[in-house]
Amino acid sequence: MINYIIKRVILSFLTIIAISMMSFFIIEIPPGDQVDRYKEIAQSRAQEPDPDDLEYLRKYLGLDQPQYIRYLKWIFNLAQGDLGLSFQYYHGVHVYEKISNLLDDRLWLTVALSGFTAIVTWSFAIPIGIYSAIRQHSVGDYVFTFMGFSGLAVPDFLLGLVLMYVAFAYFDQSVGGLNSADYANKAWDLARIKDLIDHLWVPAIVLGTSGTAGLIRVMRNNLLDEMSKPYVVTARSKGMRPLSVILKYPVRVAINPLISTIGYILPSLVSGSIIVSVVLSLPTLGPLLLEAITSEDVYLAGFIIFIAGVLTVVGTLISDILLAIVDPRIKYAAD
Repeated sequence: MINYIIKRVILSFLTIIAISMMSFFIIEIPPGDQVDRYKEIAQSRAQEPDPDDLEYLRKYLGLDQPQYIRYLKWIFNLAQGDLGLSFQYYHGVHVYEKISNLLDDRLWLTVALSGFTAIVTWSFAIPIGIYSAIRQHSVGDYVFTFMGFSGLAVPDFLLGLVLMYVAFAYFDQSVGGLNSADYANKAWDLARIKDLIDHLWVPAIVLGTSGTAGLIRVMRNNLLDEMSKPYVVTARSKGMRPLSVILKYPVRVAINPLISTIGYILPSLVSGSIIVSVVLSLPTLGPLLLEAITSEDVYLAGFIIFIAGVLTVVGTLISDILLAIVDPRIKYAAD
């Protein structure tokens, strides 16, 4: 078991190094840099920037150095907690916004939204999946199957638009954003937290529908496979109650694939659904990542992509370890 964990940790560390390189260099693939974009914006406003100022700006931002030098400096600064500067937020006189300031509220709001969505998803998916397997071919099974396929088929952003209309037309509630206008710029207190909770339900439904539908199908199919195996028949023949048999044995095995979903639940804490965030005006990291990529803000986009990649690796590592604990077959195969 220990050897298995050590191997997974080493592979995860090497994967994180590769992700850091990809996060930095892929963003720089498009031609030009932030200074070129600044020049284009100035020219679109009928302004011609001074070439000397552009050259100074390029040196100030370190864009005149080779890519590998900038990458090494970026990694070294990240290790020290310096996330760098965002090029797209320019305050004049070569003053740029720190990335840490941009991520302040957005990061915690993204964690709150995604964490609440994950709880709702698992709370509905597991019981419904168990019910559909136990009551196979019943009316309830058909209803949940139809709802599951509908949840997978309907785009998240379209569902968001429909719920926004329903909430405004029938409940007289504006669901854009995660806070009311009165609390958007206020300090965090109990009143603002309550207002946040009141606004979480629509984004949670929109972001969790497809995930819940998929997990229901996975749980149902895996449980049906396990219920037909000999150890379940043996347990029933010894007089155990059917529900007790199912909850004690097949469910524990059928839930293994759901543990694997931790690998993509964690990165969703950072990126989330960008289109849904834009449609619902959510102040999360998704729209910020979109703005950074479109404006070629290398350090901001690279950091968000890097964090999403790291969380994917960490989530996969956690799920691998949990699976090895829950399912001894994995541990023995690794040994």
